[in-house]
Amino acid sequence: MASNQALILFSGGLDSTTVLHHAISKGYECIGLTIDYNQRHKYEIRISQDYLQKLQLNGYIFNIDLTQIGGSALTDNNISVPTSKVDGIPVTYVPARNTIFLSIAAAYAEKLNINNIFIGVNQIDYSGYPDCRPEFIKSFSKMINLGTKAGVDGDKLNIYTPLIDMSKSEIINYGYSLGIDYSQTVSCYQLDDKGRACGICDSCKFRKEGFRLSGINDPTIYKN
Repeated sequence: MASNQALILFSGGLDSTTVLHHAISKGYECIGLTIDYNQRHKYEIRISQDYLQKLQLNGYIFNIDLTQIGGSALTDNNISVPTSKVDGIPVTYVPARNTIFLSIAAAYAEKLNINNIFIGVNQIDYSGYPDCRPEFIKSFSKMINLGTKAGVDGDKLNIYTPLIDMSKSEIINYGYSLGIDYSQTVSCYQLDDKGRACGICDSCKFRKEGFRLSGINDPTIYKN
């Protein structure tokens, strides 16, 4: 396994872009892995690939159609993206998404002989998704090393979550210290075909508030 290489789950969003630059700053040779799961906000796939190309980094796109499962406003056009706070886990939760994404990442990591996987999950400013918690990551890490050749052979697969305990404003300030231009990122759950954000979904609200609290101008292009 190459200890200086890292596979980054990369959507082109604020968090995954910060994680990418974090890994680069730590000296890792990074490869992006973007999951196209036929999500409502599919414009992010184009943004992610443009960003990797700008940094001259290699990347993979893995296609999986989670609309076949549905059950989420991000994978079922018959379910509206909520614009107001709801009790419990919101309908923007995609069933088992990070379990699926990390499993795909682990498979790529084995194939590419990489034992470092980075993901931008966060338990502070998020919508209550159960697969963004430290206990989930810890449990998945144990499971994946029990169920892979790499893990059995002693080439442990490491899953890193550098943003997990940071607020959105802390993430933004950290990203700016790394030189990130957040105007090149998207976060909205219902981007239009020009990449403009709605400004009212949960993801937009967390992003807006993060910029406000950080004291940094929000460069996001909103529809209204």
